[in-house]
Amino acid sequence: MPATKSLKAIPAAIAAAGFAASVSLPALGQGAGMLEEVIVTAAKRQQTLQEIPIAVSVVTAESIEQSQVLDIKDLQTLVPSLRVTQLQGSAQTNFIIRGFGNGANNPGIEPSVGVFIDGVYRSRVGSALADLPKLERVEVLRGPQSTLFGKNASAGVINVVTAKPDLAGYSGSVGATLGNYNQKIIKGNITGPISDNVAFSLSGSMNQRDGYYDNIELGTAQNEINRWNMRGQLLWNPSDRMEVRIIADADGLDEVCCGVANLQNGPTGALVQALGGNLVPEEPFAYEGFYDFDPQNRIDTQGVSMQIDYDFDSFTLTSITAMRKLEQFDLGDVDYTSARLVTPDAANERDLEIDTFTQELRLTSATDGPLQWMVGAFYFTEELESAGKFGYGDQFRAYADGLTAGGVSAVEAFLGPILGIPAGTFFAEGAGFPSEIATLDDDTLSLFAQVDFDITEAMTLTAGVNYTESDKQGSFNAVSTDVFSSLPLAAFGLDALVPLQFLPPFLNFPNEVEDGKTNDDDTTYTLRLAYDLTQNINVYAGVSTGFKASSWNLSRDSRPFPEDVPALAAAGLLVPNLSEGTRYAGPEESTVYEIGLKAEFDTVTMNVAIFDQTIEGFQSNIFTGTGFVLGNAGEQSTEGLEFDMNWAPTDGLRISFAATFLDPLYDDFQGALGEDGPTDLSGQQPAGIPELSTNTSATYNFNIGNAYSYVRVEHVYEDEVQVVDNIPASIASREINMFNASFGMTFSNGVELNLWGRNLNGDEYLLSAFNSVAQAGSLSGYPNQPRTYGATLKYSFE
Repeated sequence: MPATKSLKAIPAAIAAAGFAASVSLPALGQGAGMLEEVIVTAAKRQQTLQEIPIAVSVVTAESIEQSQVLDIKDLQTLVPSLRVTQLQGSAQTNFIIRGFGNGANNPGIEPSVGVFIDGVYRSRVGSALADLPKLERVEVLRGPQSTLFGKNASAGVINVVTAKPDLAGYSGSVGATLGNYNQKIIKGNITGPISDNVAFSLSGSMNQRDGYYDNIELGTAQNEINRWNMRGQLLWNPSDRMEVRIIADADGLDEVCCGVANLQNGPTGALVQALGGNLVPEEPFAYEGFYDFDPQNRIDTQGVSMQIDYDFDSFTLTSITAMRKLEQFDLGDVDYTSARLVTPDAANERDLEIDTFTQELRLTSATDGPLQWMVGAFYFTEELESAGKFGYGDQFRAYADGLTAGGVSAVEAFLGPILGIPAGTFFAEGAGFPSEIATLDDDTLSLFAQVDFDITEAMTLTAGVNYTESDKQGSFNAVSTDVFSSLPLAAFGLDALVPLQFLPPFLNFPNEVEDGKTNDDDTTYTLRLAYDLTQNINVYAGVSTGFKASSWNLSRDSRPFPEDVPALAAAGLLVPNLSEGTRYAGPEESTVYEIGLKAEFDTVTMNVAIFDQTIEGFQSNIFTGTGFVLGNAGEQSTEGLEFDMNWAPTDGLRISFAATFLDPLYDDFQGALGEDGPTDLSGQQPAGIPELSTNTSATYNFNIGNAYSYVRVEHVYEDEVQVVDNIPASIASREINMFNASFGMTFSNGVELNLWGRNLNGDEYLLSAFNSVAQAGSLSGYPNQPRTYGATLKYSFE
């Protein structure tokens, strides 16, 4: 049945959920039952969380440390509107806010959720996965953001704010963690003054853990952790008016990741075993499999940024300049069996390098009065190069023969002499794509402005506008040596063998017809009215729009648009067995209508947001079993309600509850990839978006002797949902019902002890699922991380 859109069920659904999840909000103050104010800078000026009329979740540094949140992926256990999904590699990760988000697995896709660390935009997820340094807070802005962040974000923003160097005196910490799966973490930081107006900070960490997914074939383990990071800062205050902050960071990752489970063992499973290979059939949470070689994931990223703030008499000038480099290497046994169907020398190998430069300039008013304003410009340039290859293993020919009852060898014996093809050519070891070189250059300029006008002492009107222009130039050059996939089998009446031609020759671009260029521009805006009902309660209502430029399909499933095929034929450029498709997905344009209420009292804060969010041209990226189909949904929308509460009923006790109810819908999605191939998903509920997500936490602070102590319990809940559109819900659905807990003690001598556990109840669920590579009828999926626990010992000094 088509999904229906109604908010009537929202209050009842949340009431029925009870205390079913966790969100981290303000820290408990020193007074009995008092809550501490949380300062945020989401609106580019300091405001309290309760003052700012924006749907934003704030995770404090204290909660991050207590919950053992190590990187941005783990934030989803604290913010119910945020979902993070890791796929076949460490960097193949999607950030999703309110059900919207994309960007993994295809380097040409620009994420819909923007990640900023200290004001610097991270253009790909791989450059934002390092273990978190010493933080002040993390802000998750929900809905399109365009007039506050120069890099337009169509779905939302994750804004990470780290601690500045300290001019007042020296302080620091060093800590070590031991956990199950032989996890070892060492972290340290130090900060202090160099002179009266110059301060520094240094931090670094190493994080290692054995894998929890066993490769039975080799006796090794996958899904390990092996990463490090270093970060240095200088803060210079040459005068009362000027501040300069320079940050240099580098981090690396070298991991064996990620294990894949067999969800449905199709007819090819018996053939894999007949070849001497093996797999663990239909046990998604066995956390073991058979692979003839282990995957590789390597990420190195580094960057430097400089922020200059200068206070003039009536405004402040801010300049943020940054250069970053990302180097990423991935290789995997993509058949996920111990049969040698792909060669380890070219097993879907991908070597990616991205260089970015960003420059942001802002002028922000700094005077009292009814009018506050900000104007700015943002420039972003990116150069991307991706080198890849894919080759058949030495058993693939036998596998193909088995699928066709000897048909491949028979066709070769028949057509070989006619076409001059030597014996043993079809599916020979190493044949495939020995070379794939893709590039993408992006130049983006944004101009933005926002004003806040106090109509009365209680009422404020906010209006903002952003103009973004993006020029992209893409290219893809591939060399194919798969002779079988280039044959005109249909002309010989061999239609039954056509499904095996899944690596046809690639039509390189740019070419005489396709110039490989996109030019997009759009004007987005924000209009909002906020009103203080009382000293403790304010309400707001508004509309905001966002924009994301075209994304290029830099995979071997990139195909010319149907309208370009006649011109390509006329120019004599067609290659054998060329099919139509897309080279790129057009822009995303998002709109959200939202009303909200924020209430703050001595012992309790409550926030409510009701919204209707739509993305026209949502960029859909679906894996088919051999590559990725990138296209645009006509329209995807979500009506929803978000609620969060923070309550300090007694001295020392803090209870936090947050819930997100979503009613998502494909309003228009013709030509989508469904369970049985291309279909019309219009009127259906998108997969992967739970209707209800909740987070609950309870933290109790108390003293044991002279030690300040706490106990924290968290619960994370998502109701059941189909995982992906093209895999049946009966095979791949997900429901999350997970508990985390921690206990800590801080002694007067600066020693801290933290005992922690995540997923203590051993909850099992699928992160995602897909059609098994070259194994028709088989389905694969990614199981979640099992129970982890450990102890952290830390010493802080000042």
